[in-house]
Parts: sequence; structure tokens; C-alpha cells
Amino acid sequence: MNWWWLIGGVLLVEGLMPLLFTRAWRQTFEKLLQLRDGQIRFVGFASVVAGLLVLWLNR
Repeated sequence: MNWWWLIGGVLLVEGLMPLLFTRAWRQTFEKLLQLRDGQIRFVGFASVVAGLLVLWLNR
């Protein structure tokens, strides 16, 4: 599998939320705007760790 397939898959999944659940997507972003920088960084860090764990488990 090459990188273009992975990028395309991410874009596909990311695009489904605003396409199918527009109101919930907008409400989620309104809530995200209320978070402090440290909270957003923690979510980003947790996502990176989870992604690395998934990649490591599937090597």
C-alpha cells in the first residue's frame, strides 16, 4: 500500500462527518474552539501515540 492510498483514506473518512452529519460536525468544532491550547495539544499528542501504536502493531 502506498502513501497516496493512506492519504485518500484519511480524506475520505474526514469528509464523511461534514457530509453526513453537518450539524453535529459544526457543534463539535464550536466546542473545540472553547478548549485551551494545552487541552488541544494533549488530544493531538494522544492521537499521534495511538497512530504510532496502530502502525507498530501492524508492522
